[in-house]
Amino acid sequence: MLSRLVIHDVVLIDKLNLTLTEGLNVFTGETGAGKSILLDALGLALGGRSDAALIRAGADQANVSAVFEIENPALLKLLDTVADEHGLSLETPLILRRVVGRDGKSRAFINDQPVGIALLKQIGGYLLEIHGQFDTHGLLNPATHRGLLDNFAGLDAQVKKLSDTYHEWKAAEAAWQEQQQNLERARAEQDFLSAAVNELTDLAPEAGEADKLADQRSQLQNREKITEALLSAQQALNNDRGASVALSQAGKAIARLTDKAQGLNEILAAIDRAADETAEAARMLDHFMASLDARPDALQRIEERLFALRAMARKHGVPVDDLPALCEQLSAKIALLSDKGDTIAKLATQTKAKREAYITLAQKLGDARRKAVPKLEKAIAAELPPLKLDRARITMELPPLPEDQWSAEGMERATFLAATNPGAPFGPLHKVASGGELSRFMLALKVVLSANDVIGTLVFDEVDAGIGGSTASAVGERLARLAETKQILVVTHSPQVAARGATHMRVSKTLTKGKTLTTVDTLDQNERQEEIARMLAGAQITDAARNAAASLIADAS
Repeated sequence: MLSRLVIHDVVLIDKLNLTLTEGLNVFTGETGAGKSILLDALGLALGGRSDAALIRAGADQANVSAVFEIENPALLKLLDTVADEHGLSLETPLILRRVVGRDGKSRAFINDQPVGIALLKQIGGYLLEIHGQFDTHGLLNPATHRGLLDNFAGLDAQVKKLSDTYHEWKAAEAAWQEQQQNLERARAEQDFLSAAVNELTDLAPEAGEADKLADQRSQLQNREKITEALLSAQQALNNDRGASVALSQAGKAIARLTDKAQGLNEILAAIDRAADETAEAARMLDHFMASLDARPDALQRIEERLFALRAMARKHGVPVDDLPALCEQLSAKIALLSDKGDTIAKLATQTKAKREAYITLAQKLGDARRKAVPKLEKAIAAELPPLKLDRARITMELPPLPEDQWSAEGMERATFLAATNPGAPFGPLHKVASGGELSRFMLALKVVLSANDVIGTLVFDEVDAGIGGSTASAVGERLARLAETKQILVVTHSPQVAARGATHMRVSKTLTKGKTLTTVDTLDQNERQEEIARMLAGAQITDAARNAAASLIADAS
């Protein structure tokens, strides 16, 4: 749930640290008080579009943080998967933060780790969903309808299995097509391939060979200096006055006196170690001297080998070190010709089997979806009459898709259709329903679908616009029912809805030191009754309004 919202310098908000609770949180206030600013700020923290116009006059930047406490295991697993994909460390509480500068550019952070706006929006979408009278995107976008049905029917496991099978099919199909293209190219380039492989085989390049040859060439070019230095070092170590003889003599001198003075054994041990290291150095010198190619044509042969390798690399447009891999690739293309299509036949068989497996799973999923549609329609229909949509009907169509539109989600499209009056034809929701009706359709859907939804916080912006009386009471009752399993934030002008709130916040606009500022106050029981009375009576609050407010609160309880 959203436990805290911290806003600095957004439009009319100077500093706001808002604590939210579980259940139904209601926000009320007069028109223009700044309720929409709260939602704009919240949307900003969740990855919404930034705008320099959001920055409060006189401030350099706007800053919004949303703090979420997460306990849902499915949501935690989902967030862990996203975090692993992006190399993030996500711990609860999860803090989403957004900073907007005067140039309109913004920065995003999750638990103080800088992230891209797209990732902030993706994670924010798993945590909170905002619905308004003209922002019922889940209903207006048919692309979401199939997911809503699957969510209701508990088909997530089947959808996941189908998705995996679809991607396996497409991967096999891509491999098959790639090999077919390779075969066609190989047939067209057969003569070239044969000649190229023969050249590369004769050249027999080795990985790292060029660097090794370059090192040998450097040694040969400096052979005289290197040989002179090596001989000098050998003499310094091994002649009659060399280090080896001197260390041996020193060791013998100390060895005769080790029983005469303390500490001489340690000195003798150090001399022995030095003698061993000197002997090892002498052996390494001898080995290095022996490795020097003393043949007079050695340098010429290395130069010719390097020239041949580099010429071959230029011919094929690859680095010298890639020549061995190129030989393998070209040999594989020739092998494709020689296996007479056996590889392609195997890939074709695999692709066909994957396609058939996908179709089988997709048909089973489609059957499960069609079986769930009447149950979903019935559940939604039961919610419509109390919302003054008793004359409305809602259905879902599952038309099959052509094969070129099959996807990881299945072989059919899912579309909600509605008719708001008896005898009227069904049509897309956004074409047959008004803004207020859409909001209530959405609320009915959320009540029906909320059980399987991982999103823990739902925000409703004036979902009760244009209604009153028993309809507003029905909206409040459904919001309260949703709040039994979800955290609900609702901006409302309806006293019937406000009376249902577990936590009630009043948004006000005040003039402080010549500045107009928006503030938010969490109301106690008496203040809450007074606010609901204001909503009932208007500017002049009467005792009758107070009594009516008390009655609404009591009935809601």
